[in-house]
Amino acid sequence: MSTASASLTIRGIDIDVVYKNIKNLHIGVYPPSGRVRVAAPHQLDDEQVRLAVIQRLPWIREKREQLRSAVRQSVREMATGESHYVWGARRRMKVVERPGRAHFELDGERLLLYVQAGTTAERRRELLDRWCREQLRHVIPDLIAKWEPILEVSVPRWNIKRMKTKWGSCNRETGQIWFNVELSKKHPSCLEYVIVHEMVHYLECNHGERFVELMDRFMPNWRIFRDRLDEAPLAEEEWA
Repeated sequence: MSTASASLTIRGIDIDVVYKNIKNLHIGVYPPSGRVRVAAPHQLDDEQVRLAVIQRLPWIREKREQLRSAVRQSVREMATGESHYVWGARRRMKVVERPGRAHFELDGERLLLYVQAGTTAERRRELLDRWCREQLRHVIPDLIAKWEPILEVSVPRWNIKRMKTKWGSCNRETGQIWFNVELSKKHPSCLEYVIVHEMVHYLECNHGERFVELMDRFMPNWRIFRDRLDEAPLAEEEWA
């Protein structure tokens, strides 16, 4: 499937346009910053796309405002009383200062952090990041194993990293899939949706009609999970 791209600025809004072998024009507004992306048929030119976007500007502005007003967690000082999200649930953190190995534990509705006295906030955030990665490593293998026979694909390798603009990514040439560490803070259904989304890229590299058809076939409710992911509270990072 051939593609071409262009960038437009319409009434102060930057628009990324991708021309594809599709029948209909699609407009999307994506978190966290309200990035606008248009998938347009090859037979349309920039001016036709511009007119189509202008017609949808009220909707675009409404979606961008919703994203801007989404709940954002403040920068974490990693102190007792702060709230942190674990698998979509808000947890109150309690810091326990004592000798021994630094680690996190879940205790009912609380997130316990055991550290030695004097541990800096930066070090505590590093510990949280490591713990979040451990949470993902516990559940991702079983979800991949669940979906491999369904999709009839095999995931040769995957890993976790912090990404600024994506929840996941798939390199079809190497087979590598990456997952954003922030997924540990979202509802489990969001993680499963991202896993299926990236695995479907083994079958279709673009996000065109065939990709949507495959998602509809294998995960009919995927739009619900996608919207849940988009509406979930964002971390403190400015995701460009």
